[in-house]
Amino acid sequence: MAADLAEMIQQKGCLLADGAIGTNLFQMGLETGYPPELWNVEQPAKIIDLHRSFIAAGADILLTNSFGGTSFRLKLHQSETRVAELNLAAARLAREVADQADRPVLVAGSIGPTGELFAPLGSLTPQTAEQAFQEQAHALAQGGVDMLWIETMSSLEEVEAAKKAAKTTGLPVIATMTFDTAGRSMMGVRPEDYARFAHQIGLDGFGANCGIGPAELIDSVYHFQPEQQDIIVVAKGNCGIPSFVEGAIHYHGTPELMADYACIARDLGVHIVGGCCGTSPEHLAAMRAALNERPIAPPPSTEQIEAQLGKAWKALANAPDGEGRERGRRRRRR
Repeated sequence: MAADLAEMIQQKGCLLADGAIGTNLFQMGLETGYPPELWNVEQPAKIIDLHRSFIAAGADILLTNSFGGTSFRLKLHQSETRVAELNLAAARLAREVADQADRPVLVAGSIGPTGELFAPLGSLTPQTAEQAFQEQAHALAQGGVDMLWIETMSSLEEVEAAKKAAKTTGLPVIATMTFDTAGRSMMGVRPEDYARFAHQIGLDGFGANCGIGPAELIDSVYHFQPEQQDIIVVAKGNCGIPSFVEGAIHYHGTPELMADYACIARDLGVHIVGGCCGTSPEHLAAMRAALNERPIAPPPSTEQIEAQLGKAWKALANAPDGEGRERGRRRRRR
């Protein structure tokens, strides 16, 4: 059941993207260090089951199991010659599940970072990066994705290389960066700088994902300053802070916390909200219920956000430019 992204946003206001791929696959038996992308051909039934669980929880958008699908990442597992095969399989599995849903569900082709540094810090060049991203993007497009979803980026150079490659498919392109508790990406990019850059290079959508937890993710969103009405804003935060408990990684975020985060993101003007690391179908279901049941409210104050999401929010209230609160109040609703 195909649907247009812009049309769905216009109809529903805020779409719900899915939860964590890797975390949930670990729960299904994936071993630490083993590339999830290989499960697209080795364990397709499990990938299908995970996608179905996200749809059952209320997801409007499925991301493909292809985050590490560039030749750079697959080379770590001696699979760099399998880019087309693995990404095509990832797209087809998600497409199959989405098309079986009883409502419109979109498929986004996930494209993660290469894991390499650009020159002069490393050996990566814009040309080699773009070539790798284009190989992956075209395989995902061939598999039937509705859009390409570049995620967890740290540098503007890599975002631009991935965007250029993805745009050659003719599909909409969304790109999200990851920001830490200091309000910057690993390469020093601030959320407000990324918002301007996203407009400059012509992305269809931009935003933040992963990071530390929902409070820090909302901190980043609060700094975004969309300059026009026609760009999509995305928030896809981790399910709280990870900790090592009884030999396994656990995330402290409850379904209730993630539900609060989803509604705060929506009220701040976000068009697509979802969960990253640690977000299970249970968390996603709570987010869906909250988005459906809670009425849209005015953008919350920093005090309201801190009360709901935790003290990590203070990073914004104490921001050097002193404009955090007013920026949030001035955000335009779409």
